[in-house]
Amino acid sequence: MPIDNIRVPFDENFESPVILADQQEENTDNNVQTLLNSPSYSLAFLDHDFIRSDYARSIRLQLEMEKPEWFMRQYGIRSTVIVFGSARFISQKKAARLLTEAEERFAAQPDNTEFRHAVKTAQLHLETSVYYELAREFAKIVSEENMKQSPIENGGTFDYVICTGGGPGIMEAANRGAHEAGAPTIGLNIKLPYEQRPNPYISPQLCFQFHYFNVRKLHFMLRAKALVACPGGFGTFDELFEALTLRQTERMQQIPIILLGIDFWKNCVNFNYLVETGVINRDDLELFHLTDSPQEAWNTIKAFYR
Repeated sequence: MPIDNIRVPFDENFESPVILADQQEENTDNNVQTLLNSPSYSLAFLDHDFIRSDYARSIRLQLEMEKPEWFMRQYGIRSTVIVFGSARFISQKKAARLLTEAEERFAAQPDNTEFRHAVKTAQLHLETSVYYELAREFAKIVSEENMKQSPIENGGTFDYVICTGGGPGIMEAANRGAHEAGAPTIGLNIKLPYEQRPNPYISPQLCFQFHYFNVRKLHFMLRAKALVACPGGFGTFDELFEALTLRQTERMQQIPIILLGIDFWKNCVNFNYLVETGVINRDDLELFHLTDSPQEAWNTIKAFYR
């Protein structure tokens, strides 16, 4: 067979190149540097790509559980009063100012539909500002009384510390009332698609940010001695009915649940109809207390623990 017809699948070279000692050291140094730069070599807790990965989700959940717990213990927070409510309400003073400004603009241009709408919006803000002031007053009453029991200069533990979701509206009002009383106050903020900045009345060492709603909910309930629900939207209903369900099913400690704002809650939820249709029992209505009075709300909480 002619040699030209033989097909060689690959070229073989049995002569190994000679690598000098200097070249060997240089190659070794490059290899070591490559290893040092490898993502796998990073310390696990400093590797942001790993920590943010799906695989490390359980670690992130645990971190969100442990970090606030560490701070709470460090600053002696033994128990809390949770205050929920709308993020959209504003103070009476601010609402009155906005209404005055809106009316002045509308008076100058009475045919401007945008200005007319602004007046109606400002009027609504002034009407609902009463709930802001109720939450503020309630938090101040609670905090002033408890600061007499555990003044900050004593450096001890604190009970009935006002705790909110850390945002504006009712959350701001409650943190503000506690702040005005000179008491520590907690904000459990959460990372949202739109930015929610913490309100300025939270104690700096007790201002937290969460990624996971479920861990945040757990921290709300862990130290809760009471829950006060002011008028609010989906988020408020979510937290309120979750707490009522946990109480109803005895999956959490017994705590008083106060609905502050009788007209709002009676208009929004027909609790008696729930009883009539058999979806809850009559005694389930005893899981919460309706009132318009911040002082009565606090008295109800104190009476629960006598």
